[in-house]
Amino acid sequence: MNWTSLARLSAVALSSLSFLAPATQAQGLQGIEIASGFAAPVYLTSPPGDTARMFVLEQTSARIKIIKNGSVLATPFLDIGAIASGGGERGLLGMAFHPDYFTVGATGEGKFYVNYTNNSGDTVVRQYSVSANADVADAGTFVNILQLGQPFSNHNGGCIQFGPDGYLYVGTGDGGSANDPGNRAQNPLNNLGKMLRFDVDAAAPFIPASNPFVGDPTTNDEIWSLGQRNPWRFSFDRLTGDLWIGDVGQGAREEVSFEPAGSPGGLNYGWRCMEGTNCTGLSGCTCNSGLVLPVDEYTHASGNCSITGGYRYRGTSMPNYVGKYFYADYCSDRIWSIDFDGTNISNKVEHEADIALPGVVSITSFGEDANGELYIVDANGGQIYRLAEDCAPTIIDYCTGAPNSVGAGADLTFGGTAILSNNNMVLTASGCPAGNPGIFFYSKSANSAPLGDGTLCIGGSITRLQPADFTDILGIAFRNIDFTAPPMNSGSGQIVAGTSYFFQFWYRDPAFGGAGSNLTDAVEVIFCP
Repeated sequence: MNWTSLARLSAVALSSLSFLAPATQAQGLQGIEIASGFAAPVYLTSPPGDTARMFVLEQTSARIKIIKNGSVLATPFLDIGAIASGGGERGLLGMAFHPDYFTVGATGEGKFYVNYTNNSGDTVVRQYSVSANADVADAGTFVNILQLGQPFSNHNGGCIQFGPDGYLYVGTGDGGSANDPGNRAQNPLNNLGKMLRFDVDAAAPFIPASNPFVGDPTTNDEIWSLGQRNPWRFSFDRLTGDLWIGDVGQGAREEVSFEPAGSPGGLNYGWRCMEGTNCTGLSGCTCNSGLVLPVDEYTHASGNCSITGGYRYRGTSMPNYVGKYFYADYCSDRIWSIDFDGTNISNKVEHEADIALPGVVSITSFGEDANGELYIVDANGGQIYRLAEDCAPTIIDYCTGAPNSVGAGADLTFGGTAILSNNNMVLTASGCPAGNPGIFFYSKSANSAPLGDGTLCIGGSITRLQPADFTDILGIAFRNIDFTAPPMNSGSGQIVAGTSYFFQFWYRDPAFGGAGSNLTDAVEVIFCP
């Protein structure tokens, strides 16, 4: 029986067998350390589509380092330590890659943007370009997009992100001190305490014509929205385009603000008139009058002090958390996730009990890689952690190997761990006739159909592991599985966490029966991230 015949027979799959265990749902989360040794890291990001590299910002040294294929490169991508003032809430604070970073011939090809505090204490948003070496920037070629004076050393904001509209959004703090003494966040002729929006592909001053206040002499053209205190970290949902803002509070409440995709802008988020849903009693505006309330908030109880805004999860390795928004607190290291239906939040979960990050005392940022997976940045320990679903792998033997020329039947066993990130899985077929070719294969469906002198226990679309394997003198064949290479990492044969996969081994046995081939029993595996 050849492989074509095997595939043809298996295409007519029976329904899943009743004695197969159902797929188990993963429970809880874990933080897996992927890199360490950074000096005061404050952010992590990747260029669009770049699955090999992640870029980590060091605040005080004002350097950007690259994690490439799991290793930290020795040479920084960019070092602007000579022109940036680090320490406290100053330094290198934000980075964003142009959406057309890898588009040959596009205006944005090879361009990226940083937000830093210069040696005069001003906020600067600057455009740089990559050099001929893709892992090193050209520090000598730059364009200033924004320079903004800061009356105090704190509340510098620092986050910059490209929205789904292709424009660069810049979050600015209220200028610092307490209670916004200059009432700058509510002043429409002051760019502090705002969300600003720029068209970096246009000529200076880079103002999109569609900004909500363009042509209004009472409000600056750069302003997209008002009333921010210190939007330290904000993000756009990569699926819907919605804007999520973690705005740091004064002394009582931290808030999560939400702006739906397609908003025309011009919203006022309330500071300094409101702190979260509370009226401050400060002068300069009327409480609750035309102000946007947060969709979630929390108090400074239990050691909380400052929100670290995050992302709405859109990756694939945590299937039970898709669509949930994650955020944390800088002082308490508490991490929450919430669901949001556009009006109300639900299923708010605190992950203190299920995420153990040893040594973490300051979560300065979440990060998102090109695949939408989430990371935690620890400024104190200098570590980067990947969020992963905490689950127990499921491995179940099923079906029965038919008798063959050397005994009662061949057996398929699973070695290593069913954890994709460990990448140490081994399939072993034993009890086969010696010195004969065989094929390991798998699919997402179970089956029970005669094939050769045995039973085909797998159905649906079958993936063959090439090349063929030969049994040794003991009648054993084995295969080390690499989840980072085809067919496991791409296409129809891709293995993902949380889904059942069914494995079996077909082998030649010319000394037994009339068909000359047989099969082992089968193994069902549900993988963890």
